[in-house]
Amino acid sequence: MTMKKQDEKKKSFMRNIFTRRERNGREMIKGSFDSPEARSSSTLENLFFTSTGSPMTFHQDVQTFSVFVATWNVGGKSPPSDLNLAQILHTDQSDIYILGFQEIVPLNAGNVLVVEDNEPAAKWLALINQSLNKPSDVAARGSKPTVSLGGSLFFSKPSLKKFSEIFRTESGRKLKSCNCAYELERKQSKDFCFPCQQSHISEDYSPLEEDDEASLNMDPELSIPSTTNQMKYSLIASKQMVGIFLTVWLRTELVQYVGHLRISCISRGIMGCLGNKGCISVSMTFHHTSFCFICSHLASGEKEGDEHRRNTDVMEILKNTQFPKICKSSRVPEKILDHDRVIWLGDLNYRIALSYSEARKLLEENAWDALLSKDQLQIEREAGVFKGWKEGKIYFAPTYKYSYNSDMYAGETKKSRKNRRTPAWCDRILWHGNGIRQLSYIRRESQFSDHRPVRATFLVDVDVASAGSRKGLSSSRLKFGIEEFLPQTRNYFH
Repeated sequence: MTMKKQDEKKKSFMRNIFTRRERNGREMIKGSFDSPEARSSSTLENLFFTSTGSPMTFHQDVQTFSVFVATWNVGGKSPPSDLNLAQILHTDQSDIYILGFQEIVPLNAGNVLVVEDNEPAAKWLALINQSLNKPSDVAARGSKPTVSLGGSLFFSKPSLKKFSEIFRTESGRKLKSCNCAYELERKQSKDFCFPCQQSHISEDYSPLEEDDEASLNMDPELSIPSTTNQMKYSLIASKQMVGIFLTVWLRTELVQYVGHLRISCISRGIMGCLGNKGCISVSMTFHHTSFCFICSHLASGEKEGDEHRRNTDVMEILKNTQFPKICKSSRVPEKILDHDRVIWLGDLNYRIALSYSEARKLLEENAWDALLSKDQLQIEREAGVFKGWKEGKIYFAPTYKYSYNSDMYAGETKKSRKNRRTPAWCDRILWHGNGIRQLSYIRRESQFSDHRPVRATFLVDVDVASAGSRKGLSSSRLKFGIEEFLPQTRNYFH
């Protein structure tokens, strides 16, 4: 056989290999994204390159993860150490927990204008950790370091940044702001990422030094982990803005797939610029899907026209929330609605457009549909606010306003009409984007606050690379050689 024929035979063999791989890739993509939601929300054109510069489509699979979301306005009260969060958190099933609180401190001038009190936020973190990371054996229930968060307003208190580090696993501490395949994209793509910069991990990130840990004073009744090796869940992000507090936890084994973690805060309170109202937003990528979680406390009031102030808050939050640009990749969103999956939770403060007596009469008759028809959030959504967002059907009683330590609405115990509040569904959870399916939407019972906590569970589709290293596809794995296209590649898509 002449050299010319041998060359032609090799070229023909390679063409067949490429054609077969591309055809198989298209078939697998079609099977993985057979639902309309997945098709519309997934980026299928994930192009990688061989050492010769030839493009090749690398398909992605879709995996489903469970997400738990809860919101609670706690009325400016710091939690006692014996507060049981187990019923609220539903702790043994979900992969991701997003927990948002409002009014974790009283919204007085001192907290709004002077010094932000981190003590209640630290207590909430400790209680959440106790619920999510229940000790599984006797050793884990042994002695643990304890802290007390006491101290005067004018003396140093533990930084929430440093305190949060206690609840991060080792992988959580090593979270990178950017987990793109830097080497590959730097060399072969115009849309490449800068090297990871530790300063951009998140607003709340701060390494915990030994001296810092020794200086923390915590309530001895609140236990904290002496080791993170046994933690089922790791803290990914926590941020406080006056009374708003948002925290995100993931199963420890999933932390390695998180990247591009960023936080943004919008103040919409007094004079439209102070933090007693507004929102905290967390942006991150999980595998190859972008997520955004927003915890908000919108304008209060039940006078006619107050709903328009809440509408303005929503529009300003969507318009002005901007996540810092940490790499040149166009796949990393900077605005809320640019994310693949978005969940908005909080005290949205929309009321029922009825008088107190009219609302009470419908409540006594269990006329839920009649009450919901007067729900301001539903009315404003139909008028265009939260356009494109979804909310599950409400089958629970209004969550506000209750008398403290009581199951009675405040209007039943207040003699003065001035102190009455028409019962309302102030506390809500909405979502935006495809690939999100709500499983439950309920309220839980606790007399701790004048609001009842609301929680929802979801199944969320996530684009996951079909092969490669733990963080998707590493640059070394993508330096394909000719030998990788020989018989063992048959198992590559199966």
